[in-house]
Amino acid sequence: MNLVQIVDSKGKRRVGLVGGGEVVILKKVGNTLDLARMALKEGKKLAAMASSLAGTTTEDYAKALKEKRVLTPVDHPDPAHCIITGTGLTHLGSASARDGMHKKLSGAAEDLTDSLKMFKMGLEGGKPKAKGEAGVQPEWFYKGDGSWLVGPGQPLPKPSFALDGGEEPELAGLYMIDDKGRPVRLGFALGNEYSDHVTERQNYLYLAHSKLRHSSIGPEMVMGKIPDAVEGMSRIVRKGEVIWEKPFVTGEANMSHTLANLEYHHFKYDGFRRPGDLHIHYFGTATLSIADNIQPQDGDVFEITAAPFGAPLRNPLKDVAARHKPDGVKAL
Repeated sequence: MNLVQIVDSKGKRRVGLVGGGEVVILKKVGNTLDLARMALKEGKKLAAMASSLAGTTTEDYAKALKEKRVLTPVDHPDPAHCIITGTGLTHLGSASARDGMHKKLSGAAEDLTDSLKMFKMGLEGGKPKAKGEAGVQPEWFYKGDGSWLVGPGQPLPKPSFALDGGEEPELAGLYMIDDKGRPVRLGFALGNEYSDHVTERQNYLYLAHSKLRHSSIGPEMVMGKIPDAVEGMSRIVRKGEVIWEKPFVTGEANMSHTLANLEYHHFKYDGFRRPGDLHIHYFGTATLSIADNIQPQDGDVFEITAAPFGAPLRNPLKDVAARHKPDGVKAL
């Protein structure tokens, strides 16, 4: 069973296991981080710890989703101690897209764009053969702290300065840094690594700007391992009608890097191994609606599904007014 965090029908924050249309509430813990700390203390796997705490109290899962009482499957009480990041150019894409990419990669190195060079590096060195060996570094980006994370059903804000607000259906790895500064993977969740693709396409050096957006994960967390190949569907719904949908694939079988390699190159930095911190790390995608010239609008709903992850991740797009002006900084 997968793990969720919810606000119960009495308004109390709880953590539970999803099964048979119900959320089985766990005893003794009120959030995922407390559960993880208990598992570490007792030397148990997270799933085993959760199962041992399953009680008799249940919540109607569909009702909680409808009433938007389902939270992200993990969060930090201090948003400043949640770091949201990601890696790109990590997925092989469809067979036809990959064939086209390979034809370009066969040209002279000086004719390749920086993106293609990075992709080629991943193909050649993203999956080291020897255990414990580091592969090539991936593209890496920062998305914000925990205040930039929105829950299932909650709106993804499109800032007034944004040129686009587009979905990115991805796997997200969820990690806690233990008391000794060691990264501990709690599990995986579906993620919408929402970005501004039009800004990015103006110039690749605008990638950092394009990634500084909110994002969403959940509703459920898969504890432990996930399949090597994951198949899902990404949709955009406008006024109740699906205006775009496309399958996406992820998991190591569909990637040019191993998950271990991507994890190593994130956590090799001392500043990302600060005890007590939570990390949400997106692993990339090869499927975007902008590739089909879709322009999401205010009120559109992004929907991402994949079988191992249970309920779909849905988030509406919401235009927001300007909150900072060009002359908004005042001298003291």
